[in-house]
Amino acid sequence: MDIKTLLFALALGNLALCALLFFGPAPTRQAGLRAAWLLAKPLQAVAWLLLALRAGGLLGDSLAFVFGYPLLFAGLACEAGAHWEAAGRTRWRRPLALATGAATALYYASFWADDSAVRALSSALILSAAYGLCAAALARRWREASLLRQFLAVAIGLCCLLLLARGAQALLAPEGFGWLSAPAMLGIYFCALYLLLLLSGGGAMLLAQEQLQAELARLAVLDPQTEVPNRRGFFQALGPWLALARRPGLPTALIVLDLDQFKRINDGYGLAAGDVVLRAMADVLRRQLRDSDQLGRLTGVEFAILLPRTGLAEAVLVAERVRAAIAAQPVKTERALIQVTASLGVTTIRPDDSTVSLFKRADEALRTAKAAGRNAVVAASEPAPIGAA
Repeated sequence: MDIKTLLFALALGNLALCALLFFGPAPTRQAGLRAAWLLAKPLQAVAWLLLALRAGGLLGDSLAFVFGYPLLFAGLACEAGAHWEAAGRTRWRRPLALATGAATALYYASFWADDSAVRALSSALILSAAYGLCAAALARRWREASLLRQFLAVAIGLCCLLLLARGAQALLAPEGFGWLSAPAMLGIYFCALYLLLLLSGGGAMLLAQEQLQAELARLAVLDPQTEVPNRRGFFQALGPWLALARRPGLPTALIVLDLDQFKRINDGYGLAAGDVVLRAMADVLRRQLRDSDQLGRLTGVEFAILLPRTGLAEAVLVAERVRAAIAAQPVKTERALIQVTASLGVTTIRPDDSTVSLFKRADEALRTAKAAGRNAVVAASEPAPIGAA
């Protein structure tokens, strides 16, 4: 294929990605792609189209020269910036804007040199540098990266090496490297550009979908109001400890906590104040627990705390500390300073327990604490040892 056809193919590829982004199925359009990336593809599509029209003789050299390359470099900068923003670096606009200006100046200088080899090398350097920044952003925090992200980083990096190889060949061996002729190297160069279009463009959409699915999975087990695991998330964490309780070893304790007379707060101060109290109580509970402990919100104002490797006596001490911390922490809302107390039931997981029997026993202890006047801790009775009189 000639240069004109190759450039048109790149332009159509970018236009197809734009159509998929803005007019495609809703999951694609709502995949959480960053604004910089949504700007990058249209810029690149217009730039490649201008360059293709110039190669086909349908557009003057000056118009394509003045607008085509700056648009292409700006689009690549936006794409690299979107990847870095996804990697947690938000201050990319100023340095990449300067880099875009420098790249444009470098390419203009190569044209003034009036040497096709220098132009080929400068374009290869600029394109490989832009896509190399994308690969570097994807490779950041390598051990935490998903398999998809790792694959994209490696594949984009290899394509950048192919671009550099073409630039080196144009400068050092205009006729080609042995059996690899100059036209063959040019074909490899454009194949690398097509692969980069697919890897960086399609890969970004796949990564956005992956992040969206991960966020949906997180929200499925998280209470959005208090940012602690919901009932489903807590029961998922509880399952392995129920299984371990059937083996001899250190016990695991469960605390069930209910805020006292919370309906009075909602009725007297409003639902907004109640939400503030719930979030404040979740923060108080987190501060009283170890990193290994698991906190969850079961229903409205009922929380559960899982204490791995903790006996009943130690769990009662933890519950007392939690109860005292809640009572000592009035919550400031827009309308008033609200005093909150809690009642707690404590038990340990037994070998024959199911979630039903475990929570039934903890709830009975909780009801006893409420019947005793609230703001109290009650432990469920331990089973009598086998063989005891």
